[in-house]
Amino acid sequence: MRCHFCNHEDSKVIDSRSSSDGKIVRRRRECLSCARRVTTKEYIEESPLVVVKIDGRREVYDQEKLKRSLQIACKKRPVATAALHDLVGRIEGKLRDRFQEEVPSREIGEIVIKELRSLDEVAYVRFASVYRNFQDKEEFINELEGLTSEESEIGRASCRERV
Repeated sequence: MRCHFCNHEDSKVIDSRSSSDGKIVRRRRECLSCARRVTTKEYIEESPLVVVKIDGRREVYDQEKLKRSLQIACKKRPVATAALHDLVGRIEGKLRDRFQEEVPSREIGEIVIKELRSLDEVAYVRFASVYRNFQDKEEFINELEGLTSEESEIGRASCRERV
């Protein structure tokens, strides 16, 4: 790396530290000619994910759009901001693990549904009502019944385990 002070071509790394999420590396460098020090930061360059919409349109994945939709679903719910931040991170991690360049919007929705269900059931139902585009109250009631029947299944299974 070229020195900012004397334009010498070489420097040595004195110290390297990674950020907590491992995406940024901070390096302390010293010029081999003038011995002046500078700090550099290296970022991981990820190729952007492209979301393929149901109608075939493509748009670049937008983390802020995901955050907004989760915040709307969790509005007035006892969900901490840190929990939402972690949720966005988990969802993005799953997307990057499963898809290299393009991800169907349906897959994003299904991952969000599963993650929200374990975080907050009311937020889950709110998100599901928009995502699944409920047309009448019967569809909404069926979704709620699915939630309660799964809870009773879990309850029965845990009672059997205790016996």
